[in-house]
Amino acid sequence: MKLKTFLLVFLAASIAGCGLFDRSGGGDVSRTTGWKYNDPEYGNIPYQTDYEQEAGPGLVFIQGGTFTMGRVEQDVMYSWDNNPRRVTVASFYMDETEVSNQDYLEYLYWLDRVYPGDKVKKEAAKPDTLQWRKELAYNDPYIRNYLRHPAYSDYPVVGVSWEQANEYCKWRTDRVNEQILIEKGILAIDNTQGGQNVFTTDTYLAGLYQGTTGETPLENEDGSEKRLRWEDGILLPNYRLPTEAEWEYAAYGLIGNTDGELLSDRKLFPWNGTYVRNDSKKEKGRLKANFTRGRGDLMGMAGALNDNADITAPVYSYDPNDYGLYCMAGNVNEWVFDVYRPLSFADIEEFQPVRGNVFTEYSRDAEGNLVRDEYGRLAVDTVADFRNFEDGDYRSQIIDGNDWNATSEVGTEGMYIQGETPGSVSSLVGDNVRVYKGGSWKDRAYWLVPGTRRYLEQDKSKSDLGFRCAMTRVGSPDGF
Repeated sequence: MKLKTFLLVFLAASIAGCGLFDRSGGGDVSRTTGWKYNDPEYGNIPYQTDYEQEAGPGLVFIQGGTFTMGRVEQDVMYSWDNNPRRVTVASFYMDETEVSNQDYLEYLYWLDRVYPGDKVKKEAAKPDTLQWRKELAYNDPYIRNYLRHPAYSDYPVVGVSWEQANEYCKWRTDRVNEQILIEKGILAIDNTQGGQNVFTTDTYLAGLYQGTTGETPLENEDGSEKRLRWEDGILLPNYRLPTEAEWEYAAYGLIGNTDGELLSDRKLFPWNGTYVRNDSKKEKGRLKANFTRGRGDLMGMAGALNDNADITAPVYSYDPNDYGLYCMAGNVNEWVFDVYRPLSFADIEEFQPVRGNVFTEYSRDAEGNLVRDEYGRLAVDTVADFRNFEDGDYRSQIIDGNDWNATSEVGTEGMYIQGETPGSVSSLVGDNVRVYKGGSWKDRAYWLVPGTRRYLEQDKSKSDLGFRCAMTRVGSPDGF
């Protein structure tokens, strides 16, 4: 009996070793049904294993983790809007540099080629170069030269509103994904795009973009043509503005200050130490960032310029931080995604904190078909707006009672003074006010601290305010 039992166990083990009862998956067979994946006889059930995301053009990998977000020094502005709070940020990707004039001019050139007769579309995307103009300064040459002259090609773009930066991110997503499909031979280059027939990632996936098929279209195992889906993992996630937490986390670059799970040295700036000058032998005494050292001193004395920049500097200037990111302090301030609230840190979640979520879904007509706008992009409907969700700044309440959510008027107007007439008092806080960070060429060193924060209406711009893009990482934080 024992011998018979042993033989049965041995036979079962042998069969399992041959894969007859293999439930490991292994990319070939379902571990729950035994059906084969990617096999025409079984209906081409799709499955892909060991997927690893590639960084999009211009991006570097930012390994996520926990950090203390907010104030790391005295709040000299007494705004009390950055109280420290420990949060966790998921891994993501971020632009190595600020978006440059050349990067943005590529966008403007594309708009001019694809929408040659649409003056409104093109004008809406142009930076406000008049932001350089000052009543008592001779800055007029920058109005004409800074954006378009090749001398400034590698300088950060400025005069861009949050809304314009957001549109640039959408455009960049589509151009990068279009190029991926061209390189793989799935699509051919199409310079005749225009009107509603313009490649966007969403319209292509929905089957609404009528492009030219490339030399090597996708095929199933049986040779039949395969329609690309998001599940194929070929296209990249959206380029977007980083959240405030992501930006601040990436700016500190704490990955270089850890001993195992211990943070050995907390940072004040994106570099170690509390000083702003370089201590290396070669660059000793030179400033580590482009900022204003003191009243009337934007670049130092001739023959010994302290940061070698009167206004902005090229985007690859100065030393990068431990993540390899350039100019996370100084040069230009940078837009982030978040809607500004004084007590954001008291309300936000511990994981992936953000304020500003507006949830949408694609619009559909009476027949259930997707709707496109005049530029070929899928139209969306707002499902929920959480820009002022559970706003905890009770001190700003201007309605009667202790619970502002108890009234029917729960909009921002019920929480913050919104003076619209000239000379009236206004808090400037609203659902269309966004955070910017980082300090700039005309800021003091205090604003170089990543934990500091300021805000501006999302349709406004400044001569020292630019941006950089981020991208979500899908899958594990750093691979298994």
